[in-house]
Amino acid sequence: MVQLVGSLRKELADSLSSSTVLVVGAGGIGCELLKNLVLTGFKNIEVIDLDTIDVSNLNRQFLFQKKHVGKSKAQVAKESALQFCPSANITAYHDSIMNPDYNVEFFRKFVLVMNALDNRAARNHVNRMCLAADIPLIESGTAGYLGQVSVIKKGMTECYECQPKPTQKTFPGCTIRNTPSEPIHCIVWAKYLFNQLFGEEDADQEVSPDTADPEASWNPEDTAARAMASEKDGDVKRVSTKDWARSKEYDPVKLFNKLFKDDIMYLLTMDKLWKKRKAPAPLDWQQLKNGARPQEETPATGLKDQQVLGIWGYCQLFQHSVETLRTQLKDKGDNAELVWDKDDPPAMDFVTAAANLRMHIFSMNMKSRFDVKSMAGNIIPAIATTNAVIAGLIVLEGLKILSGEIESCRSIFLNKCPNLRKKLLVPCILDPPSANCYVCASRPEVTVKLNVNKTVVLALQDRILKERFGMVAPDVQIEDGKGTILISSEEGETEANNEKFLSDFGIRNGSRLQADDFLQDYTLLVNVLHTEELERDVEFEVVGEAPDKAPPPQTNQEEVNSITNGNKDSAQPSTSSKAPSDDDDVMIVDSDEEEGASSSSAAPATTGTKRKHPDAETGETSTKRLRTDHSSTAAADDDDDDDIIALD
Repeated sequence: MVQLVGSLRKELADSLSSSTVLVVGAGGIGCELLKNLVLTGFKNIEVIDLDTIDVSNLNRQFLFQKKHVGKSKAQVAKESALQFCPSANITAYHDSIMNPDYNVEFFRKFVLVMNALDNRAARNHVNRMCLAADIPLIESGTAGYLGQVSVIKKGMTECYECQPKPTQKTFPGCTIRNTPSEPIHCIVWAKYLFNQLFGEEDADQEVSPDTADPEASWNPEDTAARAMASEKDGDVKRVSTKDWARSKEYDPVKLFNKLFKDDIMYLLTMDKLWKKRKAPAPLDWQQLKNGARPQEETPATGLKDQQVLGIWGYCQLFQHSVETLRTQLKDKGDNAELVWDKDDPPAMDFVTAAANLRMHIFSMNMKSRFDVKSMAGNIIPAIATTNAVIAGLIVLEGLKILSGEIESCRSIFLNKCPNLRKKLLVPCILDPPSANCYVCASRPEVTVKLNVNKTVVLALQDRILKERFGMVAPDVQIEDGKGTILISSEEGETEANNEKFLSDFGIRNGSRLQADDFLQDYTLLVNVLHTEELERDVEFEVVGEAPDKAPPPQTNQEEVNSITNGNKDSAQPSTSSKAPSDDDDVMIVDSDEEEGASSSSAAPATTGTKRKHPDAETGETSTKRLRTDHSSTAAADDDDDDDIIALD
């Protein structure tokens, strides 16, 4: 007869009480997760979070109260969780998980790591640390009513970085200022406008029409002349946006007519911009006021933040927010500046109103305050019930791992609405590692297209290795037969190289660089593909992650082949039997999961096209690759599974 301790088998309960686990993040998911862990029977828990508690956290992070505002999230979460189970042993760290103190040896003391993060850089880092330490990781994420939980185990499953994710977009200035085509362009413009009017002015965040836009002219000579003219004062005194606003005493109506009427009419004079685009339609305050209808002021149903107002409603919101921000600026004294904060209502109202007015001008559908905030704040909107569901699923997957049944773990997707099979939760079999992954493959390798005559060493370090490939402290040497050190993580050793071009070090088309991050126990080979034909404002492109797309190597690969991330002494090939097919818009649902499929012999799944949801961090759509298993025909009702998304 099975002996139970509460609802758990005695062996599992004993395992929980003796195992040490790490929770990374003590926010929305983290609070729910800590509570679940101590109530389930976990006794040894370590939690780390760099943040302090803000008032805006209190509506969903229930371990925190108003008296805790300003205190460490990790420390307060520990104290609150101990009230559920005083016998638990919880250690709290008010720190960043990316601190070098939390090295591979730190991770190896845990039997399980659980992520409750809200940013990609930290997720990438924890993913690599768990691979290096060979510790199971449970990844999770939420985006409004959507959520996902997935298990990552080295050599057995895809890692967090196996599938490409959309990078944070940067937009050409002329797109933001002259020809916005997506809501995010208008939201970025509105954030720039806030800083130009009330915050710290930045020349790179100009919001007025860009007269030097090369698209506005057919002839290169005309473009060059406009660019020169835009840099010269001539007989006209150039006045900054903030100085102009001050001279008008931040009059909301005058600001409105300049931004949404005069500037737009000026854009219309750049008629070549509108040969193949729909021209913008200027707005006039007085005309809108005269044409405003009483029904526009009737409150809509539903939550206030999720309502989309009429055009006059956004005019009034613009007026009210400018008046409030003007008062705040005046109260702070001369030469004061405001800092944009997504949790500051007047600032958020201003960006919401300005962005929506610009969307209307450029014939886009306007967005709710909730949607604008999620994009403007570059955050994942959090809903308490979603966090609670996801935290519960994390614990359930953790129990499988501690029971020695990791092969029965699943990726589980929480949908906003039931699919056609009336399911909110859809489990999927875990995919094997991608042979092309630049993190967990046996020999991580990428090809980067750039101009070696224009790319400086500092850009290689910061923009490519740190931002694009998630390294924390890279060391880079050139595979030139001499072992030339290009970048050192030791402070001061290679700073003299920072502003030099890659070509100054003999780097050319086909050169290979070896980048090491000793904290992450991670090595990446970078193949350089020189080009002078990158698009405007594009510094580099990642050509592909498969080694067969790289230029021919220049040096002997015998030493390189011995390198495996997380274990340089015993390189093991990826468990993928073949390369994945191209990324597309197809998700796979394992049809037998809902009937409790055996973990050792899952039924083959059919493919069905699924709708793409926007990525919570970038506003772009994410993709999931098509599984290449076509061994048999699956049940037709698999096509009913819909609304599945891979979240960050």
